[in-house]
Amino acid sequence: MDWKLRYKEETIVLAVEPAGDSGFIANFGDRDAHVVFERLSEHRLHLIVEGRQAAVFVAETAEGKAVMVEGRTFFLADDRAPQMRSRSGTKAGPKTVTPPMPSVVTQILVAIGQTVEQGQGLVVVSAMKMDTTLTAPYAGVVTRINVAEGEKVAPKQVLVDIEPEAADAPVASSAERAS
Repeated sequence: MDWKLRYKEETIVLAVEPAGDSGFIANFGDRDAHVVFERLSEHRLHLIVEGRQAAVFVAETAEGKAVMVEGRTFFLADDRAPQMRSRSGTKAGPKTVTPPMPSVVTQILVAIGQTVEQGQGLVVVSAMKMDTTLTAPYAGVVTRINVAEGEKVAPKQVLVDIEPEAADAPVASSAERAS
């Protein structure tokens, strides 16, 4: 099975082939890695990658899976899965800013009234000694910040409200502007 692995601004194709009851071979580019895993709970895994151990947290997101390893967050999307689309035919993604797991807000990167671009960092949360930057799902204006630094937050809790950019707003005619 092929996955798209995204870390920061880089995306690579990750091919995964089963290798035993609790393992697989991961191929990315010209490199293969033997991976053995044990599921500790619904969202926690213990991995051994080429002999190196790591505790991993996995959370489902609208884009696929968020995988947190040693303070870094990777996003995995099944390359074969169809993209979710809204009625308008555009890709549907998260429409709210929520943490993927119980976390603590460590930094707020925006202010009320600030214009933000899609993908811009809004809030940094920390869980299991790993920081994750939550980003704007679309361009718009920050209308409300629902949390404070140091506050504990939970999945599905909306941290920042954004009023979408008015892309379809009617343009005033020259006669209307003159009046």
